[in-house]
Amino acid sequence: MTNQYSTAQERYDYISSQHGGYWRHDFIDHNYLYNLYFPPEEFFNHLTSHIHQLVLNYPVAQKDLADLVGDLIDQPPERLVVGNGAAELIKIIAGMGRTLIVPVPSFNEYANAAPAGSVVEFALEAPSFQLDVDKFADEAIRCQAGLAVIVSPNNPTSLLVPKVELIRLLKKLAAHDCMLIVDESFIDFARNSDQETLATELDSYPNLAIFKSMSKAYGICGIRIGYMLTANSDFATKVRDGLHIWNINGFAEEFLRLAPQYRQEFRESCNKVKMDRDHFYEQLQTIPKMTVYQPDANYIFCRLPDHAASGPQVTKALFIGNNIYIKHCLGKTMPESDRYLRIASRTRAENSRLVKALGNLISREEK
Repeated sequence: MTNQYSTAQERYDYISSQHGGYWRHDFIDHNYLYNLYFPPEEFFNHLTSHIHQLVLNYPVAQKDLADLVGDLIDQPPERLVVGNGAAELIKIIAGMGRTLIVPVPSFNEYANAAPAGSVVEFALEAPSFQLDVDKFADEAIRCQAGLAVIVSPNNPTSLLVPKVELIRLLKKLAAHDCMLIVDESFIDFARNSDQETLATELDSYPNLAIFKSMSKAYGICGIRIGYMLTANSDFATKVRDGLHIWNINGFAEEFLRLAPQYRQEFRESCNKVKMDRDHFYEQLQTIPKMTVYQPDANYIFCRLPDHAASGPQVTKALFIGNNIYIKHCLGKTMPESDRYLRIASRTRAENSRLVKALGNLISREEK
């Protein structure tokens, strides 16, 4: 494929219209959200040495995939549905014919995948963007939602909803035939993640399903694995019935077979991401008058100073002037969305370079 641009402006316009393939275009990607420190090199060496078998043969189907994921996360396979990324599973639940309620701003795919008129958006109030579970439950019950979705830590705000609050929400929704979908795709980067996950609460709450995109924490965006975890066998069956027989490719299957060997490396990689992220947070706070939200995921939510250019303008200037790509929040459902940025944490050197470039841009605007 030849590049589709001849000027810096055309290059930015082309990249900003894409949904991946960034590695082909030689810039620093602070937009997409994944673990830079996993999988280990040994995994890639294994793929290379088995490339013929992985390409030439059919992968296993759903039952065996559930066994593999269950082994990795220590859960019974009957509770699992494995998808071609979480996006495949989101599409299935969004098409179930139930009203879906989701706090906004959030990951847009839940609303985008649902039929028109079937989504209720519950606004998170600025400037805190914290979820009030009582008000959310009241609205879910009022609109007779069959599905309530909480992304925790949330995207783009990087804020966790405390486990105790989510359990309270589960109890409120239980009598109203409403499944609570908790998307924990970024939970491995949260503080005390082992205590905050709801995976230990499945037996107590049949109206709970956990979604997880493995791309984020495991750094495997290109091989597309996600899963749903629930003790509600009827709901699991309905989602499972929406899959085709070979929905996961051989590379993804091989990752699932090998991943349990790397549990220690995985924990260490997440800890390194968290350390880099916390250092990045401290650095971003040095930019005068910029509001920086304390993150629970591997990205940081910021509000630009009032004197600065808009989020889209800053994003374009960083790309054209510094070859750095970030995400502005103009497409999110929130007040003053053009004032907000979501910035993925990368290596400390790359984070420092971004802070310097962003600080210089904002300081120039003030003069």
